[in-house]
Parts: sequence; C-alpha cells; structure tokens
Amino acid sequence: MIEWAVNGDILHATDADNAELTVNGSDLTVAPSDIDIPRPVDETVVVTTDELRFPHAVVYAFSLGLDEQYELDPAGEPLTLSPGEYVVDIDTEIKAYLRFSGAVRIERTDDYEEIVVSFPNRTRVILGLRCRHEFPAGTITVPDSPSAVADAITHMAASQKTDNPDRSYPTLRGHPSLIERGDTLEISDCIRSDTPDHGIELVVPPDYESLFVTAPLAYYLQATVRTTDDALGRRTGSGTVRPRLRLVDRAIETELSPMPDLERDVERLLRKTFFLDCLVRNAGPYATSLSELSLLEALEIDAETLYEASPQDRLATYLDVPYAAIKHRLPEWHLSTYVAPEYASVETIPFLLDRLSMIYTPRTSELEGRELVERSLEDFYRGDDPDRERTKRRSGSDATRASAGRVASVDIVKPDLRSGRTHGWLADGVPIDVFKSAPAAYHNRLEFLERESDSTSICVVLNDPEMAGEHDHVAEIYRQRSEELTMDITVEESLETAALARLLEDDHDFVHYIGHCETGGLCCPDGTLAASSLDRCRAQTFFLNACGSFYEGRALIEKGSVAGAVTVTKVLNDHAVKVGSTFAKLLVHGFSIERAMGLARRRIMMGKDYAVVGDGTHSLTQGEHEPPTTVTLEELPDEGDEEYLLGVDCYSTRATGSYYYPHTETNEYAYLCGNESTFRLTASELVTMLKETEASVIYDGDIYWSKELWPRFDQ
Repeated sequence: MIEWAVNGDILHATDADNAELTVNGSDLTVAPSDIDIPRPVDETVVVTTDELRFPHAVVYAFSLGLDEQYELDPAGEPLTLSPGEYVVDIDTEIKAYLRFSGAVRIERTDDYEEIVVSFPNRTRVILGLRCRHEFPAGTITVPDSPSAVADAITHMAASQKTDNPDRSYPTLRGHPSLIERGDTLEISDCIRSDTPDHGIELVVPPDYESLFVTAPLAYYLQATVRTTDDALGRRTGSGTVRPRLRLVDRAIETELSPMPDLERDVERLLRKTFFLDCLVRNAGPYATSLSELSLLEALEIDAETLYEASPQDRLATYLDVPYAAIKHRLPEWHLSTYVAPEYASVETIPFLLDRLSMIYTPRTSELEGRELVERSLEDFYRGDDPDRERTKRRSGSDATRASAGRVASVDIVKPDLRSGRTHGWLADGVPIDVFKSAPAAYHNRLEFLERESDSTSICVVLNDPEMAGEHDHVAEIYRQRSEELTMDITVEESLETAALARLLEDDHDFVHYIGHCETGGLCCPDGTLAASSLDRCRAQTFFLNACGSFYEGRALIEKGSVAGAVTVTKVLNDHAVKVGSTFAKLLVHGFSIERAMGLARRRIMMGKDYAVVGDGTHSLTQGEHEPPTTVTLEELPDEGDEEYLLGVDCYSTRATGSYYYPHTETNEYAYLCGNESTFRLTASELVTMLKETEASVIYDGDIYWSKELWPRFDQ
C-alpha cells in the first residue's frame, strides 16, 4: 500500500513500512493513473514536467524499442539518451519507475545527494511506485506433525516472484504465508497454485530440529520438503536415513550430514547458492559492475547460460563449485536466529524466512568469572576515555541511573553462536550478544504496518530532572531529523503512572524513556508503572534507558510493541547519556534497533549492560541511503602525504542481496552488502567522501556522523 500527496512542486509518497520518497519537479502537475508500466508496481501516477529530482540511487534505463539497457555511471558521468520510448528504474527506498517517450538526460548532483532526470521540453511521464515490503499472502494451518510442517515449509516459496537468479534481489522475494497451529493441515488453493515445483527436493528426518534448520535453504531453492518417513513409505528397519538434496530430473542426490552437522551443510549450501545467484544475475536486465564478478571467470562459470537455465540445471552447476573456492569472497551472512525446535515455534518460521535468516538450534553455557566484563571491553571503541577508571570501579550509587529502590537483575548466559552478523534468540534464557525476540514481536509488526500514519511519532519522556542532559540532547537530534523526514516530536516530563500508561497505550512509533526502573516497574513521581498492567501497548518501538529495564521491555513486547532497547543491570548515568544520544542518531537515520544499539553501546566500556528485546531487525525509519552505512577510519603511518585507510560496511537484515557504491573519487565498482570495501584516501579525498555519504564513522575510539566529522580533515 502506497499513499501519495502533492504539495506544490513536491510529490511525497509513503508506504506501510514508513519508507518515504520525495520527488521534486519543475512546475509539476500530478494526476492518478491506471496506465500499465512493464514493471511490478503498486501505484502509478501521471506527472508532467521538464525535470524530476530523486534521492541518490542506482539508476538503469531500458529502451523498449531497441531492447537495450543503460546504467548511470556511479562515478558521476551523466547519461544522455536520444529520443525513444524508455523505462527508467530508480532504486530508491520506495522503488520508482519512469515510463516516457522522448529524449532524456540523467545525472547526479555534484554532492551526490540527488538524481536529476531532465527532458528537453515538458513531458508526460508515468511514474510507477512499488513498496519493498509485502504483507503475507494468506495463512497455512498445521497440526503437530513434522510431515505437515514440511508441507507448510514447501509452500513458503509461493511468495517468491521469480525462479531465476534475480530472486537474490530482496524486492523479488515476498513475505511467505503465515503459519498458525491447528488440528488439521489447511493450505488454500491459491497458495498451492502459486507454489513452484522445480523437481528440487529436500528430504529430512521427521523432527522439528532438522525441519527448522533446513527451512531457509528449502525456501530459497523453492524446494519440495519431505520427511524421510514419508519419502521411504514409512518403512522400518532401514536404519538411520541421512537428509539429502535431490535434483529429480538430473538424477543427482547429495547426501547431507545428520544433526548437528546438518547446520553447517545447510549454511554452506545456502551461502554458496545465494552468492552465485548474486553474480549470475548480472547476465540479466539488472546488471551492475560488481567487484566480485571476476570470480565467475576464475570458476569458469558461464553466467549467460546459467541465467537462462532451469533451477535444477543451475543448482547442479553450483553444487559442483567447491565451497573452499569461494568462501573467502562470501559476504558475511546478515542474520542468524536460534529457535527452540518445537511445535510452538512454527509460527515464527515465515517471519524468519522473510528476512532470509539462518535458523539454528539454541545451545548455551554459563558465563565464567569476569567473562561478561572482558567481552564488553573487547567490543569497546579503543580511544581515550576519561571515564575508564570510574567505569572499572562501578561503585558509588550517585554515578548510576538506579533509584533508591530495588533494581531487577537478569541472569545472562553465553550462547553458542554460529555464522552471522546479527543474532536473534527465540528460546529460553537471556543470552549475551543477541536480541531476545518473541513470537508476539513479529505479529505486532504486521499490525503496525496496517496502521495508517502521515508521520513518524516520537515521544521523549524525562521522568528524572537530574537526567535533563540526555533529554535535551536526544530531543534535539529528533528535531533536527524532523527537518528532513516527516516526524512528529513531543516531549514530556515527570509523568505520573496514569499519564505514562496513557502514553504507552496511545499510538507512537517510538518512545524514549529517560529515568529510573525498579522491580515494580518504570518510576514515576507517584509510584511505579508495571508494563504488564497495560491493557495494550501501542508504542511500536522504545528505549527504556533506565537501570534494569529488561523485564519491563519484554512485557511491552508481549503487550504490543515490536522491538526496543533495554538494560540488564545498573548503568552509569554518563554512560547512559552516551548510549542514548548515539542510539537516537542511528535510529532516525534508518539503522535497525539491534544494529543501532550494537554500535551505540560500544562507546562505553560496559556496553554489554544494554540489550534489545523483540524483533531487532525492525527499523523505525528509512535513511536516505538504504541499507545504512558504517565507515571505519584510521590514519596511515606518515609517509610524507597524510593518508587514511577507510573501510565501508553496508548491510541490512532487511535487504539481503542488495549492493552499494562507495562514493570515493577513484572507485568504479559496486559491492555486495555484507562485503566491506576498503580505500586509501588523501585528506581531500576523505573530505569529499564524508560530505557525500550519510554514514556513522568509527574513528579515534568513538563514533561520529559523517556530516559532522568532515570539517576536522578539511585543512
């Protein structure tokens, strides 16, 4: 669902996931349209103008008459096309397509902030818009039966929009159907008819552990999942049957390891297949100059042939590629979720497949001695920290955010983490280094997507006047961002329990609470408010920046929220200010809750005191550049000229398969998200890059925002 409105020469579009697109025109006129455009779109309008300006994006142009494709040079050279009929693909956060007849010039502004599409004369243009998020199509009911769950996982692939390598693009993988528990297996005819059958089968033991672990691979391969007892006609006495991957028409059968080594086999197969699809898809209509493409030649893979091949033939070729030959080039996998292998967990599977998460079996052990402290110090941004000694002591109640009352403590355990950049936990226990999710969080997210809103509502609550420093800082961050995105900012102080309850039960996209928390709940002038006492929480996301707020945050998730940041113990007040302000900045620039907290808490030595509850992959807003970018910067040893080593890290748990262009003067390539790119830059080149990139920058033991940091190097 996309809503659009026109204000003067500005067209503003918003989708159900709070993504926004602003298009500026010259003497712009806009009208609704039902004219088709040869691309999948959710909304079309007719615009008449001689110039359109979009946010910075990757741009392709396709000649409908000559069947030719063009790409706007990422280095900045304009694209000029002679008169003809074209479709222009502009990869903004809300996908945009332009269809028109005539000549056109497409270029980037000097600061790389905008894409300008200009015509010789006023031209009638069909503007098509597509939401990147899709609601689940229908619901599958499953009984407590592994074979029934196998059928349900098979039909998850009905949401995908293609079976060629373009399925590696996040916009061509829809949200799978929901799964609910019931007495009998129920799959609608619509879902059955949309489920592909490519003759690819995954045969796994009839247990939830194996089914959950193989679900991401089955979903991406669009494979039919069968349990070994069904596949073998329920024969007995045949011994243990190992899981296997079958290509029926090719008579190829690959035997996989039993659990727990099945996890490793699935991870390698999925990462390899996905990565090679990302390379082979460049033989299709959406090619780009990926830095990783040279690997195809080394592997002697013919991309043109494979792009047109059947899913079985393409997979057969991929299976012949040794994992060792590509593992050093694989992007780090974006997300892994640890799920209790039981019937009650089946409802979470579609949400994890929507994010293309790896699924693992949860295993934990106790943290030993000072291990929690040591792991905090390992993640700390190493630089001069005036609070270092005070942090080590961690005594003196006046330095903490704790009140005189009792603060809830949390027993933290050590998880056995496997491959992945971000980790989620859907099982018992509260592990370190993961976000603690819950089935309710994913269902709550769907409810918020259905809520119509013209702006992002943010409320800052200060319930202790002595903490006004953080309050003033974060409120200013939100106000500054509201000048660029549609945000409604409110500030409240000293709310009593009834008023705070009403605030949490009202519609807000984000609530930033600054104050105290005790075992009885969030502290107010007249007592404490227990989140469990709320009728319903309508705060989509939150930050409870108070000592020991974990249990209150978890209760907010159960009452209706999607995700939030919390603390697991007492925290120092000045540390809370550091984390709170950085978290606020990252959150409103499109970072997910988990990634924003992961970066923010590294500013302090005891960062492990902060955690995320709910769906940590959720984002409050979308930034100018999706996915969000983090830059690491260090000075190189003095060799005459001042130079810097710059690393660019761009990834998102929501957009796996995307790519990014680093804005350095000499760069000619795009990089797959999850692969870091590095560059050696002079001071002047660094200044240009920081000016043209909206990014968090890790430098000299702290984290900055690029637009605030560049003047330091402009000499």
